[in-house]
Amino acid sequence: MHQPHEWWRGAAIYQIYVRSFADADGDGVGDLAGVRSRLPYLAELGVDALWFTPWYASPMADGGYDVADYRAIHPAFGSLREAEKLISEALASGIRTIVDIVPNHVSDRHRWFQEALAAGPGSPERDRFWFREGRGARGELPPNNWMSQFGGSAWTRVPDGQWYLHRFASAQPDLNWQHPEVRREHEEVLRFWFDRGAAGVRIDSAAEVVKDPALPDLVDGAVPHPYLDRDEIHEVYRDWRKVAESYTPPRALIGEVWLPDPERFARYLRPDELHTAFNFGFLTCPWDAVRLREAITTTLSVHTSVGAPATWVLANHDVTRTVTRYGRADTGFDFAAKTHGTPTDLALGTRRARAAALLSLALPGSVYLYQGEELGLPEVEDLPYSVIEDPMFHRTQGADPGRDGCRVPLPWSGDAPPFGFGPEGTRPWLPQPAAWSAMTAQRQVADRDSMLSLYRTALRLRRSEIALGDGQMTWLPSGPQVLAFTRDAGFGCVVNLGAEPAPLPPHRQVLLSSAQLRDGQLPTDTAVWLRLP
Repeated sequence: MHQPHEWWRGAAIYQIYVRSFADADGDGVGDLAGVRSRLPYLAELGVDALWFTPWYASPMADGGYDVADYRAIHPAFGSLREAEKLISEALASGIRTIVDIVPNHVSDRHRWFQEALAAGPGSPERDRFWFREGRGARGELPPNNWMSQFGGSAWTRVPDGQWYLHRFASAQPDLNWQHPEVRREHEEVLRFWFDRGAAGVRIDSAAEVVKDPALPDLVDGAVPHPYLDRDEIHEVYRDWRKVAESYTPPRALIGEVWLPDPERFARYLRPDELHTAFNFGFLTCPWDAVRLREAITTTLSVHTSVGAPATWVLANHDVTRTVTRYGRADTGFDFAAKTHGTPTDLALGTRRARAAALLSLALPGSVYLYQGEELGLPEVEDLPYSVIEDPMFHRTQGADPGRDGCRVPLPWSGDAPPFGFGPEGTRPWLPQPAAWSAMTAQRQVADRDSMLSLYRTALRLRRSEIALGDGQMTWLPSGPQVLAFTRDAGFGCVVNLGAEPAPLPPHRQVLLSSAQLRDGQLPTDTAVWLRLP
C-alpha cells in the first residue's frame, strides 16, 4: 500500500494552459483569478491536481516557455500573491498544484542574458549560456549544424559577432548546465515554489538540458548524442530529488521525456531521480488494438523495472486535439507529419475519444487530462494567419501549422463568443468557433450523455473504485481487435476497436460505457467498465 504522500502514483491531473482557461478581467487573456473562479468546476470534475503551464513573467515569444523571471507572475495572469492564493484555495478543495519548470533555456529578456549581451565575448556572464565564434572566414557561419526544433538554425548572431545557441526559438537562449550558478539557481527556484505550497514540478524538455561542451556537428546515429539524453543529465535530477525529498511531504518531480528507447527512458525514473515521466508512446499511438496493447505492455514493463508508476495522456497543449486526430485516416501523432486540412470525421473521432478516455482512466498509474478534452473540443484549424502566435508556424513560414489550434480559449456558457470565457464583450486572444455553442460546459453539465458527463462519472468512479489508480492489471483473453483487462477487486475494462460488435466477458454489473450497449454486445469504438464475477 502506497503512502498518502505518494499521491502522484495514481492521481488524475488536469493541465491548465492559463491564457485559454478563464479570463476574469475581460482583457481576452486567461488569468489566475479566472482559474480561482472555476475551482468549483474542477473539484466537481474530480481531478486530484492541476498542472499549470508556465505562468511566469515572459515576453510570450513561445507561449510563456520563454521565462524572464521565475519568481514573478506574468502581469496578464495576475500577481505572485494571486498564485499563492490559488495554490492555497485549490488545496482547500482537495486539489494539489504542479508548476512548470523550463531548465533548458530562459527568455532573451532574462536578466542573465541581458547581462551576457552587455558584457561581451569572453566574459563570465556569457559562460552561463553557449556563446561561440562562428565558422567561415569572417565567422559568418553558425558554430555547428544544429537545427532549432522550431525550424532554421539553432544559432543566432549578436552584434559583436558571436553566436548563441537556442534549440527552440531565438528568443530562448539555452543555458549551460556545466555552470554551477545555473544549477544552483534552479534548485533555489524549486525551493521558492515548494515553499509556497506547490506539490511538484513538471520539467519541460527534461532530456535536452545537458550538451556536449565540444558542441560537435550532429551526425545521424551519433552515440552519445551531442544534446539529447546525455548521461550527465542524471546528476541534475538526482540533486533535484534531494531538494524534493527535503520537504514534508516530499514534492513530486514529473519529466517531459521524449525518447524512443524504453530502457533509456526508464533511467530517468530510477528511485533517486524523477518520480514520473510523460508517456508519449501511448499519446502518439494510433487507434489500433495491436499497437495500443503493445504500447501499454511496454509502458508497464519499463516502469515496473524501476518501481515507478506509469502515466497516461491523450493530449496536451502541443498536440492535435484527440477528437480531431482520432477522426482521421492516420490516428497517430507525429510532429513532423502534422498538418491542417486533413479530412476529419468528428463524429467518429468523438466516439473513439470517449472510448479512449475510459481506457486511459482504467490503466494503472496516473492520468493527465488537458483542458477542453473533457468537453470533446476539436482542433481549430481555420485560425486566421494574423492571430497565430506560435513560433513553430512563423519560423517555418506556415509549413508547420503550429499549436495554437489546440489552445483556443474554452467555452463555458452562452450561445456566442466569448462563451463565458470572459465577461460579455471580451475578445479572446484566439477566436472561438461559433459551433462551440453546442459544446459549452454549461450545456454539457445538463446532458447526461455528453463528454463532460462521461468524464465526471468516470473520474468519480475512479476515486471510489479501490482497484483503479496505481496497481496491477492483467490482460483478459479477447479477439485481436479488442483490449480487455482486469484490475484488482473484480474491475474490468473492455475496449472494442474492431469493425464488428464484440461479446462482453461474464460480468455482474455494467459500471459505465462510452456508448450504448446493444444486445449484450460491445459496439465498435466503444469502451465499458464492468464489475466482474
